[in-house]
Amino acid sequence: MAEYSVIADRDTFLAACETLASGTGPAAVDVERASGFRYSQRAYLIQVFRRDAGVFLFDPPAIGDFAALQRAIGDVEWVFHAASQDLPSLRELDLVPDRLFDTELAARLLGHERVGLGAVVESTVGISLAKAHSASDWSQRPLPQSWLEYAALDVIHLIDVRDALARELAEQDKTQFALEEFDDVRDRPPKPPREEPWRRLSGLHTVRGRSSLAVARALWVAREDLAAAEDVAPGRLVPDRALVAAVIADPRSKHDLAHVKDFTGRASRTELDRWWAAIEEGRADANPPRERAGGGDALPPPRAWAQRNPEADLRLKASRPAVEELAERLNMPTENLLTPDTLRRVAWSPPTDLDAASIADALRSWGARAWQIGQTAQVIADAFVSSAQAPEQGSESDS
Repeated sequence: MAEYSVIADRDTFLAACETLASGTGPAAVDVERASGFRYSQRAYLIQVFRRDAGVFLFDPPAIGDFAALQRAIGDVEWVFHAASQDLPSLRELDLVPDRLFDTELAARLLGHERVGLGAVVESTVGISLAKAHSASDWSQRPLPQSWLEYAALDVIHLIDVRDALARELAEQDKTQFALEEFDDVRDRPPKPPREEPWRRLSGLHTVRGRSSLAVARALWVAREDLAAAEDVAPGRLVPDRALVAAVIADPRSKHDLAHVKDFTGRASRTELDRWWAAIEEGRADANPPRERAGGGDALPPPRAWAQRNPEADLRLKASRPAVEELAERLNMPTENLLTPDTLRRVAWSPPTDLDAASIADALRSWGARAWQIGQTAQVIADAFVSSAQAPEQGSESDS
């Protein structure tokens, strides 16, 4: 059973920070949220372990200001498993690592077949973890003892795992690869909001007509507003399928809406006025949405390239297997060597000169890291040149 301290008041928080500051080596950090229960992605528990200091489980709602923790460990390496999931919640509390080590990302670069925390811990240090509470509602208080034990185990072995993976990275000459990837994760800006997030409604494909889509959009916005105000996951108020059912039912009155059998959810009746107002707003919308989502900067699906851009189709057909073969030689997933989207974009709109230096510039413009460019630019350039010299092929590109 792991030893840990639960920190839920200012005095013990400040004392814990002093203890962590006097620890040695990197700090293992993990965050528990309440995804699927709460609207926000705020941290409801922050676990920190450092050698010669111990494991501390911090209660953010009770503590509030985390400046002392940033001062205590801000200048040491923070070790995460899947850092991109935890960093946004930590940034909300002004907790930002100067440098980090991501054990999941390292395992991917090393070609590990399974990269979940339990699998990586077992393969590197030989300890089995029970993953029993990762999808639980961490916003509830008090937290059960078994959950706290689980949370402590998430960080207590992470430094040993980090050390084992660092040795593997050195053995495979991938240390620089990993350092660039870790910096990219740390510095990556948040994704911009989707232009039409309501189109992600599950089951929306069954809705026909622009006026009906306007109603769906209005219902989605009404649900988002209520979810944000109450800090409840939208689907817990009214599930996607229920919103879509209300659109398809096309009720003539609030009374009819209340009798739509599939319009379910804990707020489906208590907020009936809200939903009916949204339906009326959608029906009155003078600018209903298009039947299909706007393309933005999205590329056509590869299966359409042969007709839309035959030269790009040939470039993709030549370069994709070449990059896949290189990834296999490097013993890592292709998407970690170079994302499929980056390769598609360069194939769709390549530089005028198909040499390695020009391809490198194009890859860099789409966010590829220096190590990725160094590994792939010449391979892609060679493939593009060979595709331009090959006779045009009539077969369709696979999706």
